[in-house]
Amino acid sequence: MSPAPAPAGRPYGRAAFLLVVAGGLSSLAWASPALRLLDSLLPGGAKALLPSQGWRIYTIGDSMPRFDPGTWRLRIDGLVRRPRELGYDELLRLPRAEQTSDFHCVTGWSVGGVRWAGVRFRDLLALTGPLPQAHALRFVSAENPYEDTLTLAQALRADAMLAYEMDGQPLSRPHGAPVRVVMPAMYGYKNVKWVERIELVAHPRDGFWEKLGYDRDAWVAHSNGA
Repeated sequence: MSPAPAPAGRPYGRAAFLLVVAGGLSSLAWASPALRLLDSLLPGGAKALLPSQGWRIYTIGDSMPRFDPGTWRLRIDGLVRRPRELGYDELLRLPRAEQTSDFHCVTGWSVGGVRWAGVRFRDLLALTGPLPQAHALRFVSAENPYEDTLTLAQALRADAMLAYEMDGQPLSRPHGAPVRVVMPAMYGYKNVKWVERIELVAHPRDGFWEKLGYDRDAWVAHSNGA
């Protein structure tokens, strides 16, 4: 998840994001002075939240969700014929998809050539049978109240997936273990981490950052004032 700067004319953006930080919600900022400030404010130091290979980890809560493979369930419901709950082992037995794609945060940084593995949304939806009136997928994170949506057409893109591996390893806790959305054509705040529910809905809804004024369709280089 990456926070988006607000397009011109909106009373949101980086100021709102920094206000969230000032209010006690953990995240990373962009430049060295901000990192030094956060390093002095956060109990573990900002650098503890900054993995290698250029990744910066943002959260809206004061701690990251924890994953227990024995109890975790992915709920797929809403406008479907057959609601399902999948355990982690069941998810891993579904058809496996792999891809290499770039990740872009709207704050200006990118990570190139990320190797993902996971499940295509078409294979997940085949388990449940979407109803004709279902036109969007709502992703609910264990990091409450984080959520976001993709239209059905967006989720069925050839490079969109629900990922459980990154660079040959199971997703780590900072990267959204056990599963996260991967949508390379959109900025990172659409790539919901720690997903625990996928609800099929009639229409897209504003997610966490959209409610602060960011674009619902966060196409890389074509949204949020780009």
